[in-house]
Amino acid sequence: MSDEIAENGTVNGDVPEIELIIKASTIDGRRKGACLFCQEYFMDLYLLAELKTISLKVTTVDMQKPPPDFRTNFEATHPPILIDNGLAILENEKIERHIMKSVPGGHNLFVQDKEVASLIENLYSKLKLVLVRKDEQKSAALRAHLGRIDALLERRNTRFLTGDTMCCFDCELMPRLQHIRVAGKYFVDFEIPTTFRALWRYMYHMYQLDAFTQSCPADQDIINHYKLQQALKMKKHEELETPTFTTSIPIDVSELNE
Repeated sequence: MSDEIAENGTVNGDVPEIELIIKASTIDGRRKGACLFCQEYFMDLYLLAELKTISLKVTTVDMQKPPPDFRTNFEATHPPILIDNGLAILENEKIERHIMKSVPGGHNLFVQDKEVASLIENLYSKLKLVLVRKDEQKSAALRAHLGRIDALLERRNTRFLTGDTMCCFDCELMPRLQHIRVAGKYFVDFEIPTTFRALWRYMYHMYQLDAFTQSCPADQDIINHYKLQQALKMKKHEELETPTFTTSIPIDVSELNE
C-alpha cells in the first residue's frame, strides 16, 4: 500500500488487528494528512489499542498518486477505510458503527449525550464559513460557538466532554479545534480567546494524550488542506519546512486547575 506510520499493541491470538487506512499529507505524500475523519477514527482506535483490546495498524495513502493495489482494491474510494479481519468498511457512518458494535471495547467510547452531540455538531461548518467569507460576522459566530463549548466545560468541570475519560465526542471535537486554531490563525488571524479558560484547559489535557499527538497532522498539512480547497498553492519554502505542531497553551497552565 503506502507508508505505515503507527502501530500500537501486539498481535496475539486474542487481540484482533485492525488496520486504518488514512489520507497522506498533500505535501509529501507520506506523513499523516489533514483529514478530520481519518484523525477522529485514528483516535478512537488508538484508545482501544492502548486498552489492549485490539492491535492497531495505520497506513497512509497518497491520494494524489494512489498505488495500483489501492486502486484495484478500492477503486475511487477515499480514506478513511477500516479493515477488520479482511473486511473493508468504506463509509464514515459505517466505520463509526463498526467501531461501536464490532470492534472489541468500542462500545465504551460511544456514550449518549444529546447536549454535547448537538453542541459540537455544526462547529466545523462555522470554520468553513470563516475561511470562505473572511468577515468578522462569521468569525464572531465561530467565537460564540466556541464560547458555548467553553461554558459547558466550565459548568461540568470535567477533564473531557462527558466526564473524566475520553469518548467518541472528544475524538470528534479536538481535531476540529486544532483546525480552527491552525487554519483560523493562518488565513484570517482568528484566535480562540484566552478568556475561554475551560476550553483551553480541555485542549491542554488533550495535548498531553498520545491518542491526539500520534494522530495529529502537521500545521503545514492543515494549512495546505484549505489552500487546496481554495485553489491556492503552497509556496516552495512552505513545502520544504520541517513539520511543526501547534500545541502551546497561551495562558498559565499552573492556573488551569488540573
